[in-house]
Order: sequence, then structure tokens, then C-alpha cells
Amino acid sequence: MSATLEALPRPRVERAARRRRPSRAASAARRLLVVALLLALWQCASAFGWVDVQTLASPAEVAEAGLRLWRSGELLPSIGISLRRVSIGLVIGVSIGSALGIVAGLSKLGEEIVDAPLQMLRALPFLGLLPLLIVWLGIGEGIKVGLVVIGVIFPIYLNLHKGIRAVDPRFAELAQACGVGRWGLVRDVIVPGAWPSFLVGLRFALGIAWLSLVVTEAVNADAGIGYLIQQGQQFLQTDVILLGLVIYALLGWLLEGLVRLIEWRTLGWRREFVPA
Repeated sequence: MSATLEALPRPRVERAARRRRPSRAASAARRLLVVALLLALWQCASAFGWVDVQTLASPAEVAEAGLRLWRSGELLPSIGISLRRVSIGLVIGVSIGSALGIVAGLSKLGEEIVDAPLQMLRALPFLGLLPLLIVWLGIGEGIKVGLVVIGVIFPIYLNLHKGIRAVDPRFAELAQACGVGRWGLVRDVIVPGAWPSFLVGLRFALGIAWLSLVVTEAVNADAGIGYLIQQGQQFLQTDVILLGLVIYALLGWLLEGLVRLIEWRTLGWRREFVPA
């Protein structure tokens, strides 16, 4: 009987869905192809004079500037310093945002205490806090990390809080009926249920972290990618300015890819809609 059931063909809809589902390698290749085409279009616009190379350097000139700074020993330390700043800010901001999201998500009293002040602070443009943070933290490393921390807290808190509250209460009732305690409920039901929302918040936080770093590294920076951009601005070197912006974009893209990898490894159980 079991052999007969195994011999039955799979449903036609499932087979069609499997045929339409793109491989990860093909998807990554198409993404890179789009970037390559945009760079080629940019280079062609510079070569044919469609854009003024004095105000917008070509990709070839940006690559030459990167090679020049690499050989001089300026590029790699600057990347490391900026990456260290954003990493420290992310670790602190994600930790604070996660703690506040858990407190507000798991407790009604915690939500009443935490949510209102955070929503009021979120309504403020956090980049507008820069003058006040300079007074508090000075113009050293503190301001550069502190603004990243402030920007990261809110997307982590909002998404984690929403993820916890969006867990199906029937799962919690079933776990409690099976004798699972409170900590077991949090570990086995709430954390897996809220994990996808937390990762969405983390992806938003990455973008805000790099935005914050761009702003803070423009404040009396003596090292980092922002310092290179400042130097390019002073000497009207658009190739160096664009090089710094491209590095910011690439680092953000790499960290985004890391979060996608975490999603792929930890959310394999979740089925998503895959368009044709």
C-alpha cells in the first residue's frame, strides 16, 4: 500500500511551483548582472560626454582612485575604522532595542512603561540630535558610535515588539496545555515566531546605521571613509568622493547579504510566496 502511495505522481501545482522556483545561484547572478549593466551605462555616459567627468567621475576613474589609495596604504585602514564604528554601534543598538522590545512584547506593564517614551523619541528626527550629542559626547569616537546606536534602536524595537505580539496565541495555549513553563514558552514558541520580524528590523537597522555613520564621519573626522570623502571634497576630487560612497554601499550590501544568509539558514522551515 505504501509503495503504491509513493508511486503516485506529485500534484501538478507543486511540480509547476518547483520548476518556477529559481536557484539561488541564478538569482545572485541576475542581481550582479543588473549592477554590471548600471556600471556599464555609467561608463558609457562618461565616455560619450553625456555627463561632465569634472562633476561626476567615471567608474574607471573611481577604480583608479581606489587603486591609488590602496597602494598608499590609506584605503584599508579607513575601511576598517568605519566598519568598526558601525559594528560597535550595531551591537549596542541591537542589544538595547532587543531588550526593550522583549520587555514591551512580553509584558503589558512593560509596554506601558517603555512604548510611550520610545514612540515620542522616534518621532524626533534622530539626525537632528547631532548638535546635542556633540555637546554631550564631544566630536570624538563617542558621537560617531552614539548616533548609530540611536538610529538602530527604533527599527529593532518596533519589529521585535510587533513580532512577539503577532505570535499566534493558539500556539501558546497549546504549549501551556502540554505543561510548558514560561521560559519554555518564550524559547520554543515566542522566539521562533518573532525571529522573522526581528530579522526584518535588523535589515532596516543596517541601512540606518550606515546613514548615521555617513553623517557622523563628516563631523571633524580624522580617519575612516568619511575622512576620505572630506579630503576629496576639499581638493575637488569627485573620484575620491564617489569611491567613498561606493565603499559605503558595498559594505552595507555585504552586511545585508549576511542577514539574508542568516534568514536562509534559520528560516528554512518557513514557506514563502515565490512569484513566477
